[in-house]
Amino acid sequence: MARPTNRLNWKQLAGLREPGLHADGQGLYVRIDQTGNRRWVFIYVRLGKRREMGLGPVDHRKLAEVRSLAEDARRSIKAGLDPIDERRKANAPPVDQTFSAVAGALMDDLEAGWRSPKQRAIWEATLQQHAPAIWKADVADVDTEMVVTTLRPIWASRHETATRVRSRIERVLDAATVRGLRSGENPARWRGHLEALLSRARPEKGHHAAMPFGEVPGLMRHLAERSSISAEALRFLILTAARSGEVRGATWDEISGSVWTIPAGRMKAGKEHRVPLSGPAMAILEAIPGDLRGGLIFPGLNGPMSDMTLSAALRKRKVTGVTVHGFRSSFRDWAGDTTTYPRELIEEALAHQVGNAVERAYRRSDALQKRRQLMAAWADHCMGQSGQVLSFPTRAS
Repeated sequence: MARPTNRLNWKQLAGLREPGLHADGQGLYVRIDQTGNRRWVFIYVRLGKRREMGLGPVDHRKLAEVRSLAEDARRSIKAGLDPIDERRKANAPPVDQTFSAVAGALMDDLEAGWRSPKQRAIWEATLQQHAPAIWKADVADVDTEMVVTTLRPIWASRHETATRVRSRIERVLDAATVRGLRSGENPARWRGHLEALLSRARPEKGHHAAMPFGEVPGLMRHLAERSSISAEALRFLILTAARSGEVRGATWDEISGSVWTIPAGRMKAGKEHRVPLSGPAMAILEAIPGDLRGGLIFPGLNGPMSDMTLSAALRKRKVTGVTVHGFRSSFRDWAGDTTTYPRELIEEALAHQVGNAVERAYRRSDALQKRRQLMAAWADHCMGQSGQVLSFPTRAS
């Protein structure tokens, strides 16, 4: 026998004052609390749990309207839905489903784990510059044709950039799928998808143009002839075999005695790196006046020195065909060709990861003292004290 419905009428409603639940039928009730407040509620069981959905104050809802709302809730339950969840979705503010909005939300989540604060700007710039149509599109409308049209113009000529753009598009679309904003396969996926449409061939990676290590002592003499912050920074970079960003971002509080400790956040591998400072490297630091020993060691005019400033220090001395980063290769060639130091020690000096994950887990020491001997020998070479010196007339005057 069906449960009775529509038990209450307005006359009965007007007389209801006793606290508790008063049934109208099939889950619809008037709830009266201890303060006398009266409101309509719809009570049902969902996945074994009792739920109560408010339908408004008794005095502000017509009886027919409340019964209609209760019937809507019953239909949702029959369809396998939860009336409270459905109402919450209906009342939720509209979600911005543009690719740019989804990308922005993803970057909000990823930003805390990025080593550089510039990473977000790089993501945004590459996507806006190379994928403008996708950037403005509804995330649900991005398809394979849009992705291929975006990548094809730069796939061969700027393959590394294109690969990064593809990867970032894929990451944003994955996030959109997880959020329920799109469905189906990810059109930016490479394996089993885009690899069938775009060439697998990758241009050979070029090496950073490096100065032959025999010419380095001549350059060091030219750099020492004119004292400038950029020239001293470049000399320090060469002596430590460090990366440009590591030197330009170096601060005085990273120096302790004759050890320069670069924090993990400024290292490419995300791991702290200790650099043993040779005598000539220490001499560069000691020559800086005491009143300037605060903050950056080699500051620019307005904040950190730019990478172009170090490159300009080479151009001023008529050094061409050489990159700042290439001096790491000069050090590597010198160490490998003219010394008997183990390869692992040389790679450690360059802050390269050596061996597989298991080997790195068991090797706890960074061999600082052994590397100190290596860097001292490199400094001797750079200062022209080892005899491995070539003439330098064609690169600087």
